[in-house]
Amino acid sequence: MEFFGHVIDGAEVKSASGETFASVDPYTREPWAEVALGGAGEVDRAVTAARRAFDEGPWPRLSRAERGRLLHRLADLIVADTDRLALADTRDMGKPIAQSRGKDVPRAADNFRFFADHARLTPAEALPMDSGHHAYTRYDPVGVAAAIAPWNFPLMLETWKIAPALAWGNTVVLKPAEDTPASATILARLALEAGLPPGVLNVVHGYGPGSAGQALTEHPGIDRITFTGESATGRVISAAAAKHLVPVSLELGGKGANAVFADADLGNAVDWSLKAIFTNAGQVCLAGSRLYVQRPVFEEFLARFTAGAEAMRLGDPKQESTDLGPLASETHYRKVRGYVETVAGEGGTVHSGGLGDGWFVRPTIVTGMPATGRHQREEIFGPVVTVTPFDAEDEVVALMNGTRYGLNAMLFTENLSRAHRVSARLRAGTVWVNCFFIRDLRAPFGGVGDSGVGREGGTFSREFFTEPKAVVMQIS
Repeated sequence: MEFFGHVIDGAEVKSASGETFASVDPYTREPWAEVALGGAGEVDRAVTAARRAFDEGPWPRLSRAERGRLLHRLADLIVADTDRLALADTRDMGKPIAQSRGKDVPRAADNFRFFADHARLTPAEALPMDSGHHAYTRYDPVGVAAAIAPWNFPLMLETWKIAPALAWGNTVVLKPAEDTPASATILARLALEAGLPPGVLNVVHGYGPGSAGQALTEHPGIDRITFTGESATGRVISAAAAKHLVPVSLELGGKGANAVFADADLGNAVDWSLKAIFTNAGQVCLAGSRLYVQRPVFEEFLARFTAGAEAMRLGDPKQESTDLGPLASETHYRKVRGYVETVAGEGGTVHSGGLGDGWFVRPTIVTGMPATGRHQREEIFGPVVTVTPFDAEDEVVALMNGTRYGLNAMLFTENLSRAHRVSARLRAGTVWVNCFFIRDLRAPFGGVGDSGVGREGGTFSREFFTEPKAVVMQIS
């Protein structure tokens, strides 16, 4: 099996204990890679290396143009190594190769390009004063950033965190999810090849509680923590960070709602609604898992939506023709299976789909589920969607907002006034109108309620990964 080590202070290394763990291919359900199992010792070495690279090394002292040039070189290397990076994520978590190769890897490269240019081109403020003084702002790097990434979009979300931190002059310690370690090590190897100095980007593998994850969030040498994952884990990280007054950015769970009004372009609404829940086997925090359809078009929409779901091709995620792969792990499969098996007990009906072979769950459409049912309230994180009719605008807004999550929402309507009016009323960090998952990297990204704390993207990432400073000068 291929071995993936930690990358600390410019070198790929094994754990001091020699311990390893296996990465399991969810399609074959067999180990395919051996990974170094780190703990507090490896985290301390990585943080120490990152601190030294920040305090003594050239990285934060380079001009933004010089840092940008190196980050663009890293983006070029990512593109050149697309096949290896894409296959690593596909073998780690079962994502169809067409998605990992066609979307995730290109977006990872784009993250580095965007933030490299954004840091160079974004202006600070000049604040003339009436009293013979002049004020201006600086945005200086904060130090060492801890980045903890999830397993559903491994490479893409790792770079979403790493790229702005590095572009603004910080150093990074990345802890990838234990289910998807491979692409993180490959990325760190490419960073060294691109010319990033030792200690600027470090990777430590391991588990969460009692392992590398806990050691990283509790380390006193960390200046920022950026985390994407479950809401419960976000609370634990917040508590750990509070002990050292470390700012956190948390992008947590979701229970995305999708409203289709009677005046919507139904073909467009069906296409996007299918993508919103079944992309990546529903293992997306933004998944449109609560689908509300206005009653006059409910039956037609459901028929077309069901036909689209049943046409999806399940199979080996390493094949280009596969639309839907297995769930990412046996543990996660058992969780999602539990929801499928309890639909009737919660008052709903499995209209289409159900369990497949191995760790597969077929695209599953649930109807008749009451608002109080677990499937309407809890994040399933699998290819399971509830479809519910509604009558009036006020009714659907109340239904969409009736959740402790607030990451994103979608609505489909050709009525421009309704689109603006409903978007303003929804309690969500992002609202997509007549589309889904279209991103502008300048826009804020994050959620409210149990969906997180803070925003990243564009100047919002600058605010998090820098220390804004006011300089006031007497000029009279």
